[in-house]
Amino acid sequence: MNDKPTTHAERDDTILGRTIVEMGLATEQELKDCRELQSHLAQGDEPRPLSDILLDNRYVTDRQLQRAMQVVRSQQGVQQIPGFQILEKLGAGAMATVVKAKQLSLDRVVAIKVLPKKYMGDEEFVRRFYDEGRAAAKLNHANIVQAYDVGQAGEFHYFVMEYVEGHTVHDCLEERKPYDEQQALEIILQIAEALEHVHDQGLMHRDVKPKNIMITRQGIAKLADMGLARQVTDMAAAQAEAGKAYGTPYYISPEQIRGKLDIDFRADIYGLGATFYHMVTGRVPFDGPNPSAVMHKHLKDNLTPPDHINAKLSAGVGEVIEVMMAKLPEERYASTSDLLEDLRSLARGEAPLQARSKVEMASLAGLESGQAVAEEPATGALPPLAEQPWFWVALGSILLNLLLIVLWIVL
Repeated sequence: MNDKPTTHAERDDTILGRTIVEMGLATEQELKDCRELQSHLAQGDEPRPLSDILLDNRYVTDRQLQRAMQVVRSQQGVQQIPGFQILEKLGAGAMATVVKAKQLSLDRVVAIKVLPKKYMGDEEFVRRFYDEGRAAAKLNHANIVQAYDVGQAGEFHYFVMEYVEGHTVHDCLEERKPYDEQQALEIILQIAEALEHVHDQGLMHRDVKPKNIMITRQGIAKLADMGLARQVTDMAAAQAEAGKAYGTPYYISPEQIRGKLDIDFRADIYGLGATFYHMVTGRVPFDGPNPSAVMHKHLKDNLTPPDHINAKLSAGVGEVIEVMMAKLPEERYASTSDLLEDLRSLARGEAPLQARSKVEMASLAGLESGQAVAEEPATGALPPLAEQPWFWVALGSILLNLLLIVLWIVL
């Protein structure tokens, strides 16, 4: 067994090889061939650099290699996080790069989110990054991606968390297939339980969406990314964010769009409802040519009932989603516990009593405001057809004509 530690040169070659493949400059098989050549051409204990092998065998041009090396150098800071061995890059977005790594002290695989270099000098971004770590550290739930550590290595800020091997709900929806009702319900129920824990800690997530729901290989749903989370009672943060829309347009609540000060857990219920809607219909609740148009529809347009899109849905699921996505927070569930009560009822094949009572109350409110059809005709309105003299004359004429037609056919 070879316990020889990995050298810096070997780690750099590993990163370069992975980058070359990710950039589409060589295939996995071509990289494997180069690695075999590298081991055969080793001079003493030091093998030739992978870059030389790639160039000599014309897998890449000099210019392509330089571009790949630039990418490698941009990631080298990640390699300097003490106590971790970087295994591979999992993804990169505008706000962070995420890598898979091995935590050497505990011999476990983790995910590390690293703040991009361009934001390292931005105090606001750095503050938000550490706020995410602190918010996540308060949470300990089976359906939430666990936070382990947050810190700084040189100029790099990093956040260590549980590595989840699996996929996101977004990945499945990208295949343009809606979820089966029971499968969707099982996932939404688990995330609602995660949100109940978040809300019990006085926090709100504010970015519940398919991309932030991970599904493990064992089928466990986990809520991820506390990047927009904050304390409900943090009025200083609320004042600083007033008038700004924080969230993702397809799943954002109306009050988040308006940048209101009194946003609370019900914004998360709306986001989960929009996610539920997308899962069972295969469509986002509101769509448009740009984010502004989509958000305007969240504010003004009526929601197309989900069972009008997917006729296979049960009435109960439709009722629950419509209450979750009510425009006004006070018309949604009064607590995450109430939502869970209905979701568990649906899972047992029973009616969602909390949602049904909300719908009935809305109907009564409509009657009180005069929106429903009045029982008595308004002054000057026509009486019912059966009370109009011409109705019986016309009906008699139609019946007589039908009788004559029948007699003509028979005779």
